[in-house]
Amino acid sequence: MSERPDVPDEWLRRLGDVFAELPECVEERAWVGVCWRVGRATVAHVFGGEDGLFRITFRAEPSEVLAFENLGTPYFRASWGSNVVGMVIDEETDWEELAELLTDSHRIQAPSRLTASDEEEKATS
Repeated sequence: MSERPDVPDEWLRRLGDVFAELPECVEERAWVGVCWRVGRATVAHVFGGEDGLFRITFRAEPSEVLAFENLGTPYFRASWGSNVVGMVIDEETDWEELAELLTDSHRIQAPSRLTASDEEEKATS
């Protein structure tokens, strides 16, 4: 079995900055890599694979899962969970797009008491 590489510290910092802006989102060490949770729900999980590639998984709206699957690289549909998708991250990653996807994942996973103010804010904008 090949070793799984550690996610570069710079990437963990960038991801941590995104999640620091999201209410009650907590970083935790995972069985491999790092995950962020809101309550007990996983918002995202980043890890190095045995193939040397880095991946981040997150939640998407059920209506978007098939779209991610059909987009192809760097996106993929995870083999677990009905709404878990992900992307390979590397030096070419669009970090702004990834931040939007992770923010959406938080909205999906967070209790409504945390997302209600976000929805109200969007409606008044």
